[in-house]
Amino acid sequence: MATPPETSPTTRPEQPVDDGPRRWYQSIHPPVFWPSIVLILAFVVLAIVGGDAVGETISTVQNGIVTYFGWYYTALISAFVVFALWMGLSHFGDIRLSKDDEGPEFRLGSWLTMLFAAGMGIGLVFWGVAEPLNHFAGIPNRASRIVAGDAAGAQDSLVITFLHWGLHPWAIYVVVGLAIAYAVHVRNRPISIRWTVEPVLGKRAKGWLGDVIDVIAVVGTVFGIATSLGLGVTQIAGGLEFLDIISTPSNMVLVIIIGIVTGLALFSVVSGVTKGMKWLSNINMSMAVALMIFIAVTGPTMFLLRELIQASGAYFQNLIALSFRTSALAGEQGIEWQSWWTAFYWGWWISWAPFVGVFIARISKGRTVREFVMGVLLVPTAFSFVWFTVLGGSGLYRELFGGGGMVQTDAEGNAVVDETNTLFFLLDDLPAAGLVIGVAILIVVLFFVTSSDSGSLVVDMLASGGEVEPPVWSRVLWAVLEGAVAVALVLAGGLTALRGVAISIALPFSIVMIVMCFALVRQFRVERHKTLQAELRLRREQFTAHVTQTLQEDGLLEEEASTPEVGRPRRRRRRT
Repeated sequence: MATPPETSPTTRPEQPVDDGPRRWYQSIHPPVFWPSIVLILAFVVLAIVGGDAVGETISTVQNGIVTYFGWYYTALISAFVVFALWMGLSHFGDIRLSKDDEGPEFRLGSWLTMLFAAGMGIGLVFWGVAEPLNHFAGIPNRASRIVAGDAAGAQDSLVITFLHWGLHPWAIYVVVGLAIAYAVHVRNRPISIRWTVEPVLGKRAKGWLGDVIDVIAVVGTVFGIATSLGLGVTQIAGGLEFLDIISTPSNMVLVIIIGIVTGLALFSVVSGVTKGMKWLSNINMSMAVALMIFIAVTGPTMFLLRELIQASGAYFQNLIALSFRTSALAGEQGIEWQSWWTAFYWGWWISWAPFVGVFIARISKGRTVREFVMGVLLVPTAFSFVWFTVLGGSGLYRELFGGGGMVQTDAEGNAVVDETNTLFFLLDDLPAAGLVIGVAILIVVLFFVTSSDSGSLVVDMLASGGEVEPPVWSRVLWAVLEGAVAVALVLAGGLTALRGVAISIALPFSIVMIVMCFALVRQFRVERHKTLQAELRLRREQFTAHVTQTLQEDGLLEEEASTPEVGRPRRRRRRT
């Protein structure tokens, strides 16, 4: 995840006047800060003490939500895609996200590059090879598999991966990012989720209801980031095991790795935005793109180019059917499949929405709604297609036409894919394998650091009521808590717990997002009405000026020394 650029003073004009050093408690918003801290710490303690029992509870809650609300997640995220396209393609698209028609703060190339960076994360590295192979192997259960174990199935598995990383997640970010951008850049509100729903809630957004919304956003963001950190740690451990640096990673090894990488994130936090997050993000992005290009060039290049075109076409051809797939006819196995994949992803993206929304809102000042929607939807989606075609397509090519071995079977004959090591299996067949695997591990570490660093900044802003430059101590606190939640999730069940928490935490914030949509429509209609009135007023003034000039030229109206008031032209009396 890329880091937002430094926030300019105009982002939040309502900042308090600087009257000297502030005490530590003056930089927090207590009704949001303390409930969030208590809820997060309570979960961490319960997970560490309860262990497997907490993991079982998370699985039970997850299954219940998928059983009773899986259809809701599917319909809602598809509705967000339609809503995002409506915002961009309708007359609302002309609205500019700034006051007094200020132009874009960043040039188009820089803006698109930052959006491109926002699309990157630990999840892309972790699932780049693993997810298409899981679909191809029929995991979690062959009985409910939605693709065949052949060439056509390999094609379909890549298309389903596109669904989970394409337009749908970025439509979620469009809703939240657009709402935050309008509240901050047009209505001059602080960076806080409550102000995105103010047009619907009114004064209640300033009271306890607004506090509840911000608490949900803070807790959801922390757990969403912790989910990514948990995935990253398991992959780091898998890579170290693959290189024979460590033996089979135990929970203690994972905890130690989380502690080490969280320490690196803390160093980045303390070093400051410019010295820490920015250069780490730039290095991280460059290395990730270089790894992708290396795999494409040294792998089955022509196959990957053909597959990118073919899979993209198949995605758009089947987009509507895939968007509304709920696996209803597969029974309990369909519910299991949804909880492993689609429902998990929709929940994960919703929990990340405040984080990514703040980032893209911050860099989009001065853009029109149409530019915002098209840029946020299309650029990251296009990159995701290229990324998964290169990594996932290379893995599928190896299974179909190469040596295979990445899809195996367990003692009971069930298909098994080692998610944490599939990337390293793939890289092991390429030139300079040891060096490239080391670079891949370093990329995951840097993703961990930048996600924790920038995530703690966003969470801190939300918990402080919109403080654009929160103090270092509170950012350190949130970075530590993100690492602690990642530890708790690993101890409570690993990947299963990560999936369960992502699905569960998204449910309350999804309701907030629905209110955001209504608030945006209400605001945009008012904005559009003001624009139309201004256009009519301008046309009326232009018409009046034209008529006045014509009458003056015909000698039917006296010219005044001063500029005449806009109104009904006065006729000159004719001499009799």
